[in-house]
Amino acid sequence: MEGPKYFHMGAIVSLVLLILWLVAWETVVAPLHPGGSWLALKAIPLLIPLGGVVKRDIYTLQWSSMVILLYFTEGVVRAWSDRAPLSQVMAWGEIALVCIYFVCALLYLRPYKKAAKRIAKELLEKVNSTK
Repeated sequence: MEGPKYFHMGAIVSLVLLILWLVAWETVVAPLHPGGSWLALKAIPLLIPLGGVVKRDIYTLQWSSMVILLYFTEGVVRAWSDRAPLSQVMAWGEIALVCIYFVCALLYLRPYKKAAKRIAKELLEKVNSTK
């Protein structure tokens, strides 16, 4: 079961890098305003699932893989609309990190989903056989 281990590590690394990427983007690399921007606070919600992702909490990985898509949307909008080339590059980096997290989370969860379907099928067969 080596695959899920690597996908779990990929999810952790991409989430941590995304947090650092967003803070660096809005404070140092290409802030909207000189001296930094309050937009760096957008990284704070990503700290909420971080503990659960590290602990391999299935529920946290499931909901965070959906919430992370908000950051994908923000990255696409900024990549398309920002005029500063450096900010566009940072937006594409955000998009890439979100995609890596999303794919790693889904691939990590895949065996659990298959097992849950198998158990549900077995329970349904037991219920139907007792009738």
